[in-house]
Amino acid sequence: MEIPFTKLHGNGNDFVLIDEYEKTVIPDDMKAQFAALYCDRRFGIGADGILYLSKSKTCTIRMRIFQPDESEAEMCGNGIRCLAKYAFDAGYIGETCTVETPAGEIGVALLYTNEEFTATIRMPTPKFECRDIPATGDGEYHERIGEFDVYAANTGVPHAVVLVDSVDGIDISAVAPQIRHHASFLNGANVNFVQKTGDDSLRVRTFERGVEEETLSCGTGATASAAVVHHLGYMGDTIHVETQGGPLTIHFNDGVKMEGPAVTVFSGVISF
Repeated sequence: MEIPFTKLHGNGNDFVLIDEYEKTVIPDDMKAQFAALYCDRRFGIGADGILYLSKSKTCTIRMRIFQPDESEAEMCGNGIRCLAKYAFDAGYIGETCTVETPAGEIGVALLYTNEEFTATIRMPTPKFECRDIPATGDGEYHERIGEFDVYAANTGVPHAVVLVDSVDGIDISAVAPQIRHHASFLNGANVNFVQKTGDDSLRVRTFERGVEEETLSCGTGATASAAVVHHLGYMGDTIHVETQGGPLTIHFNDGVKMEGPAVTVFSGVISF
C-alpha cells in the first residue's frame, strides 16, 4: 500500500497534506492516529498537523486538520494557505475559492508573483469572550492568570493574548501551559505573547494547543493578537505581525483578512 503526501509550510508552521479530493485515503476513524504517528519529527515525517483536502458540498474545497495530540482543530490560518496552494497547483481551484472548515466557510484569494505564492484569507469575525461569558463593559474579556493579564479572542479557534514588553524574555514552555489549560478556556486555548514593535507592527510568539509547544507561526494567533490590539485602540486597520517564522499582515478595513505565504517543501510516498 502506498499513501502519497505533500509537505508544505506557512512561515515555518508545517503540515503534511493528504489529498482526498477523489477518494478517501485515510479512514475517518484513523485520521487522528495517523496524525499522531506521522507528525512525529523523529519517527514520522514531522509536522505541526495533518491537512486532509477533500471535495465539499457547500464550498469549493474542504479542509480538516488533525494535530499531533490526535485532536481536530476547528481552523488553521497557515494551514488554509498551504491547502489552497496545493489545490491551486493541482488544478482543483482558481485564483479565488472558499474552504469548508468546522469553523465555517473561509474565503481565499491567491496570488503568484515571480513564483512566490501568497494568499489572503477572510478570517472569522473575532469574538472577545471565554466560556460563553460576555465581554466586559469596555468590549473585551480579560482575566489575571498568574503574573499575566490575559485577553481572549476566538478567531476560529480559541486564543489567549498576553501583551508584554518583550517576547524574548518569555520562557514559553514554562508559563504558557498554565494559561493554555486555565478553566476560563473551556476547550483550552492557544497562547500568544505579543510585543508592540512600532505604530503598526507586532512580534508574536505562540504556544499552540494540540501541538503542545511553541510553533514558528500561527495564523489564527497572529490574527487574534492583532484583533485584540486593534480592538483596544492601540493600532489601526492594517497591522504587520512578525512571527518566529516570518511575516503576516492582518487587515481590518473590510472584515478581517490575513495575508501571508505558503511554500511546498517536497512530496513523497508512505509505503507499507
